[in-house]
This record gives sequence, C-alpha cells and structure tokens, in this order.
Amino acid sequence: MAPLRLALAQVNPTLGDFDGNLELVLGWTRKAAERGAHLVAFPEMMLTGYPVEDLALRQSFVTASRQTLEALPGELVAAGLGEIPVVVGYLDDRPDTGSANPGGKPSNSAAWLHRGRVVARATKHHLPNYGVFDEYRNFLPGSTLSVTRLHGIDVALTVCEDIWQDGGPVAVTRRARAGLLLVVNASPYELNKDDVRLELSSRRAAEAGCPLAYVNMVGGQDELVFDGDSIVVSESGRVLARGPQFAEDLLVLDLDLAEAKPGVAAATAQPTPEPSSGIQIVRTEISAEPLPGYPLDPGPVAERLTDEAEIYAALVTGVRDYAIKNGFRSAVIALSGGIDSALTATIATDALGADAVHGVSMPSRYSSEHSSSDAADLADRLGLPYRVVPIEPMVAIYLANLELTGLAEENLQARVRGTVLMGLSNQYGHLVLAPGNKSELAVGYTTLYGDSVGGFAPLKDVPKTLVWRLAAWRNKSAEEHGRRPPIPDSSITKAPSAELRPGQLDTDSLPPYHVLDDILEDYVEQDRGVAELIAAGFEPELVEKVLRMVDAAEYKRRQYPPGPKISFKAFGRDRRLPITNRWRERVKPGS
Repeated sequence: MAPLRLALAQVNPTLGDFDGNLELVLGWTRKAAERGAHLVAFPEMMLTGYPVEDLALRQSFVTASRQTLEALPGELVAAGLGEIPVVVGYLDDRPDTGSANPGGKPSNSAAWLHRGRVVARATKHHLPNYGVFDEYRNFLPGSTLSVTRLHGIDVALTVCEDIWQDGGPVAVTRRARAGLLLVVNASPYELNKDDVRLELSSRRAAEAGCPLAYVNMVGGQDELVFDGDSIVVSESGRVLARGPQFAEDLLVLDLDLAEAKPGVAAATAQPTPEPSSGIQIVRTEISAEPLPGYPLDPGPVAERLTDEAEIYAALVTGVRDYAIKNGFRSAVIALSGGIDSALTATIATDALGADAVHGVSMPSRYSSEHSSSDAADLADRLGLPYRVVPIEPMVAIYLANLELTGLAEENLQARVRGTVLMGLSNQYGHLVLAPGNKSELAVGYTTLYGDSVGGFAPLKDVPKTLVWRLAAWRNKSAEEHGRRPPIPDSSITKAPSAELRPGQLDTDSLPPYHVLDDILEDYVEQDRGVAELIAAGFEPELVEKVLRMVDAAEYKRRQYPPGPKISFKAFGRDRRLPITNRWRERVKPGS
C-alpha cells in the first residue's frame, strides 16, 4: 500500500470565461499545494464551463479551449505550482490519439498537467443523450482508458457519464489493475441526487476494485444548477470523504492505495487493446516510487441538507449565478402580497442582497387591502427598496380605447404590470424576476406578456405545494437563527388569488393544488396516461380537464423565462413536446 494526499476542487467556472477559469485553477491549485496535496483534480469541462452546447461546433471556441489548456502548464510553473499534478477538464479538437481532427467534432476531455507539460489525456466515452443532455450532437466519443502512475499508484481517469453507464472505461479499470478511479464531473442537481450518486459511486468502486474519487462542479449555468457534493468512497463503498452541497470547497484527504502490481508497465508506447470492450488502455508515468509513509489524515464528511434546505440552496444558487454571470447587479419583482412573489423575493434577497432587490406593488381596483399590506410587510421584513405604482389609471386608458371586458380585461391588468416592470428594467438595468410556479405554468395559469414577463423565473420548476413548504421552512430557519421570519404568515395561509376580478380565487379555475400537483406529478414527471391516472384514483372528468389544460399551454411554456431545474423533469429540454398537435388522450366512455 502507498499513501496519496488527494485534493478535489469543486469550483464554480463561468462558461466561456477562459481567462477567469484559468485563474480559478491557479488559485485553487495553490490552496491544494499549501495543504500538501500530491494531486488536485478539477471538474469536467473546467476550462470552458458546462454545458457548452453548440459552442462545441464553433471552431474558434474549441481552439480557445485547447490554447488555454496548452498555456496552463506554463502558468502553473510560473506560479511555483509545477510540481503538483493537476487534472482539469476541457474541450479538445483531437481524438484520444492526440492527432489533429480538423473539421470533426471535438471531444469532452480531461488532461493531466505536470512540470509545464500536458502529460496525459482522457476522453469521455459515454455521451449522454437524454434529459437536458445532447452530447451526441456535440462531441466525439473516446475509446481509451487513461491510466497514470503517480507515486507508484496507477490512477485511472474517466469523465462523468462514464460511471453512469455500464461498460466503457470503468469496466476496464479492474483489468487495468488501477489503485484509484478518478472521475471528473459536471453533474446537474436534482432533488435527492446525492443519494443516487453515493449508491452509484459505491457500486462502481466495487466493480473497479479500487477506491473512487468523484469531483463535481458547483454553481449555476442558465437553467442548470451544479451542487458540488464531491465524494470519495472505498472499494467496499464506505464514504471516506464528502464535500458540502452548493458551496465551493477543496476536499482534501489522505488515501492508502494499492501500489502498481508487479509486471504492469508504468507507461506504454502503444495502447493496450481490450478486445472485449473496445477500450484501449493508455498508460503514462509521472513518478514510479511510492511516497514514504506518514500519518494519514482522514477527509471531512459534510453534513447532508434536508430536502427543503437543498432545494432552497439550489434556487438561491441559480438566481445568484444567472444574475451575476449575465452582468445584472440588481433585480426587480412585482410584490402582490401572495406566496409566490414573497418566496421569489426572499430567494432573490438571499442570492443578491436586500439592496439589490427592488419590490414594486402595483395595486388595481380589485386588489385587496391585505394584499397591499402584506407586500409592504414583506418588503419591510426583507429590507428591500420598495415602491407602489397604482395601475388603475393606466388600465382605464386601455379600457377606454379598446373596450375590453371579461378575461381580456383581466389579462390587460397583468400586461400593464408587465409593462411597468420592463420599463423599470430598461431604465435601471434590473433583472425582472417572474414569480410563477410549476403548477401554474403546467396548466397555463399565466398571462403571456403579463405575469410571465421576466428574464429569470426562480420557481419555474417548483410546484405550488412545494412553494408553501419552502416558505414555511425559510421562516422556521430564520426563527431558529434568532431572526425575524421574512414571509408574513398571512401570505402563506391565505387562499391563492390572482385578484383580477372581484372575489377571484385560484380554485375557481383549478382543483385544489394538492390534488393538481398529484396529477401533474404523474402526467408531467412520470409520463403516465389517462388510464393510469384514473386507475390511481383520480376522477375521470378532472383528469381530462387537467390534461387538456396542460397540453393546450405548451405555447405559453415555450415563451416563459428560464429558471433553475430542481426536479427529474423540468419544463424545457427535459420535456420536448410539439406546440402544434391535435392528438389528445381522452377519457373513454364508462371510465
């Protein structure tokens, strides 16, 4: 057995910021060196950010990625960091062999850097093509397993999806007799994915016959949020160390690893073929002699967050990084006194700071007194800049000229409010936050160019019943820390209403939200059909009504702002349905 001090840098790169991402690598490598690490690993596509989508098809972007990689070893040496091996993800326009690949697809790659050189490369073999991923469109798959000998230990390197699928490089790791399987990742967040990753890592470590170290990205990129949660497990699946969720961190621990087996070459001039898998083993040597023994320091195991805490952290991360990475210094939100705008404003305040979040109350003649007072109370609790802009005079002008009534008049009020928000955005550079939730978006209970106006929608993937849970959790959390709860109790307890006509309630048009969300969970998340929903106990007429509303609202969802993904199936790339579509699944007579 031989010791190795490993550092996993779960950091937050910005897509396309090659200079900034290079500086991140330098800064965190210095931290790893100061802590005596023998190897530091960064996430998948560290130098580019992830996912790059069709930027991968732009040769200038690929070239910039490769040039940044080629410059990085020299930068490390200049910073006095050339002796510590660094593993970093990037985009390359050469296949596994390292030869030029002009005009072809690039590869999702990772490289070993040491003493001013790129000493080894690995290429992602399994390319995910489901959910939010579309990597077959963008990348060329790899066909090798990279094994690098460091201090007498053979370290196999793979990229993200390669451990999520059977076969491929991981299947070859045991035959390569590696002492450590290192996996670099950009794995997006979903609720309880930390449990899935632990089970997966444990299973793959057992299959590989060695400990597994999994380093993951953290931060927000458009609708995706990366939660960190880097993890190291033993061959038996025991957790040796684990990083925090939703925070940059350097996870450092000492490992006692199997030395390279006698008779296994340290480096090979030609790849070793593995006919049964189609994967070739490429071996490289950095140092053959094991380090002298020293007292091993176990790594930390970060405490897991509760469901509400991790969802809330994901939403805050998504809002913060979307705003900051896109150059917004402030946000504006319509405060109605209701639960959705209250939670959205609280999330934005936690993400950006109270001074940067501007609340606007826009009462109409149908707005209740308690809605106005709840909006003001929320702004006071959060410490937001707050203003009141009555919309009745503006609405009256439209009505006098257009003679609108009924639903058209209701929607007009929402659109006037949207115009006010966009005017403030144009004037002051605010990011407009849309407060709609997943339940409303599912059934089309939004007004296009009204309450759907915005640049980002924090609750887009949050069902209404979960909105209430998160609000209650956030208030309780504040109380536990000796602070005033941010959300007024009346915003949580009162019946939801758009307040666009006298006495209006959401239940005038929709079933109770706990029933609606159960149906939507089955239909949207699980793709269950009418017969399955009825068999589950839902009333046939209600099933038909809800499904009709969901199907008819696809055109609205296409025009809704982006928002952070927290569920298995968020609206957008997770669920791709045509707008023009006459097929409807209906309840059969007698059901």
